[in-house]
Amino acid sequence: MVPGLVVVAVAVGLAAVLHAAIPSVGLVTAALLLGVLAGNLPLLPAAASVGVTWATRRLLRAGVVLLGLGLSIPQLLGVGPGVLLAVLLTVAGTFVVTVWLGRLLGLSRGLSLCVGTGFAVCGASAVAAVEGVIRREERDVVTAIALVTLYGSLAVAALPLAGGALGLDEQHLGRWIGLSVHEVAQVVAAAAPAGEEAVTSAVVVKLSRVVLLAPLIAAISVVERRRRPTTGTRPPLIPLFVAGFLASVALRSSGLLPDVVLAQAATLTTVLLAAALFGLGTTVRLAALRRTGPRALLLGLASTLVVTGLAWSTLWALG
Repeated sequence: MVPGLVVVAVAVGLAAVLHAAIPSVGLVTAALLLGVLAGNLPLLPAAASVGVTWATRRLLRAGVVLLGLGLSIPQLLGVGPGVLLAVLLTVAGTFVVTVWLGRLLGLSRGLSLCVGTGFAVCGASAVAAVEGVIRREERDVVTAIALVTLYGSLAVAALPLAGGALGLDEQHLGRWIGLSVHEVAQVVAAAAPAGEEAVTSAVVVKLSRVVLLAPLIAAISVVERRRRPTTGTRPPLIPLFVAGFLASVALRSSGLLPDVVLAQAATLTTVLLAAALFGLGTTVRLAALRRTGPRALLLGLASTLVVTGLAWSTLWALG
């Protein structure tokens, strides 16, 4: 265990340096890129494999559990029933259409589910959550996260320009960004040029998407159980880390935790996810990724257009 854990710790440290040098590259993304690099050169000693594998599985789930501490139910309810219904319709519609398009393009079910969940809910964190309850290959997970990074970054540049052209005020632009952009950090980056009110609106709406992670993962788990033979390995009805995520949401909503603890938990969440995704990256082989590249890029583009269009139309009708 020890050699692998040391490698993971060093990798996260290097990812932090890369993130500090290039702020547009998030810590989680930097760690993933380093993992892919280490796995393809290859640079990892054989003795590190056990610890890296343990970190990939265990720290991933711990990070998803702590992600719930960033969500407060009273804050989410404050956006109003119309916006919450828009969020529900957008998340559900994006997921269903993306999975259908993935099948139409001939992509694997695992990749389609990862992209659908990540684009519908909260990017890399959602991909990390769903990969534990579906049949998939490691390259499916990394491809989905790469698509989140690519198209989320494009949305950061495109949506503020589109909002300005459409004459949206800060609140409405923020809501559109929060309901369209994939990662929380990307949401903040996209809304920041419009002002503080836009950022606040965007983050609250984004967090209302994140809270749907638990029911979506539970629903996928139920479907996956039915698809697998009763004699084989089947995912749990409600994965333990999903229950932990919901418990974290309840704890945050109770108001018992001071702000300093919540801030530290947010930092720890990012570090845990970065460590886990470094491990995932080491299992990816670039030659295998190239075989599905064009179709995967097309799926990511289509899913981005779907979530953006649904967000606009549902907010216009309900919000």
